[in-house]
Formats: sequence, structure tokens, C-alpha cells
Amino acid sequence: MVEMESRTVRDKDSGFGRRALISALSGQRITYLVAGAMTAVLYYGLLGLGLLIAKDGVPYLFLVVACYLAAATIIYPWYRLVVFRGTRESWPIGYLRFYAVGMSFLAASIIGLPILVGFAGIPILIAQGLIIIASPPLSYLIHRTWTFRTH
Repeated sequence: MVEMESRTVRDKDSGFGRRALISALSGQRITYLVAGAMTAVLYYGLLGLGLLIAKDGVPYLFLVVACYLAAATIIYPWYRLVVFRGTRESWPIGYLRFYAVGMSFLAASIIGLPILVGFAGIPILIAQGLIIIASPPLSYLIHRTWTFRTH
């Protein structure tokens, strides 16, 4: 009898822990961070692969733009369906807004990379990482209030 009671209490506690974890992970900021990590991994993977294949045959800024376009197109459904579920905009309008916000950060890369790579001698992928570090808080705010607005 004592064993059954302790198991019941333990099961209730573990159920509470699971619910709390699921609730925390379903929060918009957490799912946004997951989306950002997925975007970074996808983008860096595409850029690294592009740099490896192209060697010096294609300008790295062209690869940056092409890889950004590919990553944005692939990852947009995650933002739409998981991170910002309450949006009322149509998919094409939402994607255009999503891409427009991304273009401002892409512009920062296009301006900043030649400075970091050409003048400071920092490798391309490291320089890109330095530029991207500051973008998540600002892009979250823009996406939440404009790209995926709910009203």
C-alpha cells in the first residue's frame, strides 16, 4: 500500500515536471530561440558548403545572399506555424515581410563582412557569426510587432 502511494505521488510530480517543461518550451521566446538556432545552423551549413564547393570561383558575398534566400525560404514555415501562431496575415504577405526584415540584417552582413574579412583578416564564417550575434533581440521585436502581428 505504501509503495502504491509513493508511486502515485512520484507519477504526479513527474507529470507536473513534464507539463512545466512543455509549457516553458512552448513559450514564444523559447521557440524563437530554437528557430534562430535552426536558421543559423541551416544558413551556416549552406554557406560553408557553398564556400567549400565554390572555393574562390564565386564571390563570397554572392554566396551569402544566395544562402540567406535559401535558408529564409526553408525556415519561414517554422516561424509561421510554431513561433508566431496567431498571425492573421496571408502566407505570401507574411513571407514578404519576413524576407524584408531579413534583408536589413543581410545588408548588415554585406556591409560588415568586407570590413571584417578584408581589413581585419577574420575568416568569413567567424566574421558572419560576429555580425549575427546582435540580431536576435532586434529581429524578435520586429517580427513580433510587424512581420507576424496579430491585430
